[in-house]
Amino acid sequence: MSDFIVKNTTSVSILDLFCPHFCRGCGCLGRPFCKCCKNYIVRTYVNYCPACYEPSEGKCTDCELPFDGLYMVGWRDTEIGELVEEYKYQSVRSAGSDLAEMLDAVIPCLKGEVVVVPLPTIRKHIRARGFDHTKAVARKLARRRGWKMQSVLVRAQDTVQVGADNEQRKKQASEAFELKGEICRDVTYLLFDDIWTTGASMMAGAELLKEGGATKIMGAVIAVSRMKLVAGDGFGGSGGVGRTANADSVEDEVDDRKSKDSDN
Repeated sequence: MSDFIVKNTTSVSILDLFCPHFCRGCGCLGRPFCKCCKNYIVRTYVNYCPACYEPSEGKCTDCELPFDGLYMVGWRDTEIGELVEEYKYQSVRSAGSDLAEMLDAVIPCLKGEVVVVPLPTIRKHIRARGFDHTKAVARKLARRRGWKMQSVLVRAQDTVQVGADNEQRKKQASEAFELKGEICRDVTYLLFDDIWTTGASMMAGAELLKEGGATKIMGAVIAVSRMKLVAGDGFGGSGGVGRTANADSVEDEVDDRKSKDSDN
């Protein structure tokens, strides 16, 4: 009998009631990420620049990035990355609240009106997963802070970046989004995505917001991929570093495979 995938489109699956989660950090019964492990991350938290991997208080002085502040929860090769993967690909919906809570803990107090902008997800990935995972976390984060969430960025095209090199990825990202709605100059826009690999999509989204009239743009991601640094043209680091791996391409391949499996 061939394997098949059933999409979970409910907020909390029935299995959660009879088969509760185990913490990805310590293994205790209850939530996908328990309170103690979340508190440990907050207590020991150090923010890093996702472009050069150096400690940063939000605005990296060594990298020319289109953000007034950029914050991450953790690295992709840790329990944080594992939680994101299960949330996206295995419909562990309750993990969304844990991810939003950790984002809330690491993002500093922002003055004035703040609008959370989720980076648009490719439409076929939403169909394959059964929900828009990025928008769901963005909505939870905005609710926790009393902010607004607006999808002022939409997909102009659903180009999949499998096999693309750095220059191709930057070009594809620059053409992937378009503005929808009005941008207010006196509003702080917090651009959010779950994973930062090369940063091409996040930076393209920030540049588009800036072109639309945004004067203050912050960025937030959950997990950053630690990739091998090599000499070459990077994505913002003044030292001219590039990346040899392409985790976004791996993600696209996983989504394509899951989409094909669900259609069979």
